[in-house]
Amino acid sequence: MTLDSSKENDTMTSQRQPQPFGTWTSSVTIDSVIGGGLKLGELRVSGNAVTWSEMRAAEAGRTTVMQATGSDPAELTPAPFNVRSRVHEYGGGAWVGDTDLQIFSNVPDNRLYRRESTGTRPITPESAWRFADLVLDTSHNRLYAVREDHSLADTEAVNTIVLLDPEGPNDNGGQIIVSGTDFVSSLTLNESGDRVAWLSWNHPNMPWDGCDLHDANIDASGNLTGITIVAGGVEESIVQPRFLTDGRLAFVSDRSGWWNLHVADADGTVTPLITRSAEFGFPQWQFGRSVWDIVDEQTLIVSWSSEGISSVGTLDLASGELRTLDQPFTVVRSIRALPGQNAAVAIVASATESARLVRFDLANGSHSTIRGSTVDIDPTGFSIPESLSWPTPDGAIAHGFYYAATNTRFTGIEAELPPLIVESHGGPTGASDSAFSLSKQFWTSRGFAILDVNYGGSTGYGRAYRMRLNGRWGIVDVDDCISGVEALIQRGVVDPERIIIRGGSAGGYTTLVALTTSNVFRVGTSYYGVGDLETLATDTHKFESRYLDNLIGAYPEQKDLYIERSPIHHTDRLSAAMLLLQGLDDKVVPPNQSEAMARAVREKGLPVAHIEFAGEGHGFRGDAAQRRSLEAELSFYAQIFGFTPADSIEPIPIENLP
Repeated sequence: MTLDSSKENDTMTSQRQPQPFGTWTSSVTIDSVIGGGLKLGELRVSGNAVTWSEMRAAEAGRTTVMQATGSDPAELTPAPFNVRSRVHEYGGGAWVGDTDLQIFSNVPDNRLYRRESTGTRPITPESAWRFADLVLDTSHNRLYAVREDHSLADTEAVNTIVLLDPEGPNDNGGQIIVSGTDFVSSLTLNESGDRVAWLSWNHPNMPWDGCDLHDANIDASGNLTGITIVAGGVEESIVQPRFLTDGRLAFVSDRSGWWNLHVADADGTVTPLITRSAEFGFPQWQFGRSVWDIVDEQTLIVSWSSEGISSVGTLDLASGELRTLDQPFTVVRSIRALPGQNAAVAIVASATESARLVRFDLANGSHSTIRGSTVDIDPTGFSIPESLSWPTPDGAIAHGFYYAATNTRFTGIEAELPPLIVESHGGPTGASDSAFSLSKQFWTSRGFAILDVNYGGSTGYGRAYRMRLNGRWGIVDVDDCISGVEALIQRGVVDPERIIIRGGSAGGYTTLVALTTSNVFRVGTSYYGVGDLETLATDTHKFESRYLDNLIGAYPEQKDLYIERSPIHHTDRLSAAMLLLQGLDDKVVPPNQSEAMARAVREKGLPVAHIEFAGEGHGFRGDAAQRRSLEAELSFYAQIFGFTPADSIEPIPIENLP
């Protein structure tokens, strides 16, 4: 769908008071952004128990496990436990269990703990081991996990799959049953617990580039026999393998150019369960996510994305019929079947509803909320995202979501156009979606428009679109952002003199490159962004240590490309003000990156503010850091553009401010 600017005009009524953009009073407060909306994570089902994780910003970003069994949700892992894994740094797969037992990874000590009615105790020792992707086999009293060993000095961490005793103490860190590759993930068992499948890949691939799917038998001692490679390779990405009730191994593969469901028969023949130009998979940044599940021997519950919008449906294994559920949500982040109930649970969202946990009745498509939050804002004041596509300089079509400046009480003054915030998502192998976001409404309700760009390299648009960034990171993503801005300027809906670009991590890199290669943007905000690609290539964690081989080129063989694409080497081209926000405990993008960039901008004589947060890592989890960064952004834009925000906030110091 292309942008229809008349929709924006239709929302403006004569009853709204004309007032300069950026100065509107908003009911979306900083407090509501930080505390509003549940931050839901992993989702699991065991019998009638539905279990999920929640992140608590008010508790310094602590993650806890919640469970519902038909009554009010109960917290299973109270403070001080912080249920997270740091395998691959991004974690996931941090707990497993049922109504009576949970085994979970705790941060900061990275030990596994066992929680049951008699109490909670550690089942792994204090060590340099980290655990994730937990799988519990109660019939054999076995616990499987991906283990990441950081004990070896001067070498990268070692990833293996281990077999642990769920009772403990596991002083040896578990029995290694899979090793020899750089990475392993997604272990899954058949119903009888005597067959196992998993994924592996090696540098320089990331799992969304290509990986192998393995299958093996498990003997009485827990050792693997008859190991085979079912599918995969360096150019086939596989996601979420799972044994069906008839023993066949199902999985998502992009061998067709799209992440579609496939099945491997006993003789090794792989056939598609469905073939569509849609994504039934996801980039595996974290462990533990599920986008399809088994309802019964005949039926799967599946979710998929097309043109940035998610759907939910059931797939009949015999006929191949895909039946779409009539439901209002446009984003599905995780989905699980409820055994024997012809129902499923999912973490979902829409343009008008923030993330929530819902139960779907698969017979009639109805849904009910298990866990959600309400937003005390007039829905007519929401800025509804419009799917937007536009041509790019390399002849492709880029995608994104446009949010118009919207407020129930105010409109812009005559002849004034709103400032535009261009958002570039992280990853870069990731995607923005249409989920209701209080952080976006914070800006739109104050009079800013937003263009949220799914530049080339983003997921959700097929493998070819995802691979479009390879070798051209810092080019394609920037061009797609700039051409999106040009499309909005041509439509006359944004002020070309007040264009902001912002992003975190890889999105921060896109922001910094855009500021050093173009004059389109007046202001840039980088959250823990990459300024020096060489530093990132030589000083980051194992999971991403060879990520740039495909995005940029091999290092140090193509060192010249790293210098050419690093914003830190091109600060002489800067002409925009810059705000840099950085966590001091960041292991993905070290703090010296933002320090060097701030120093360069300062020496150039341009307006700059650099704020660091102790105790924060790659992504701000605590409410103090979230509050301060949001206030800093609003203050920074107000001072640069010369308006007075309605909010009572203390102006941040800006060096070189005219």
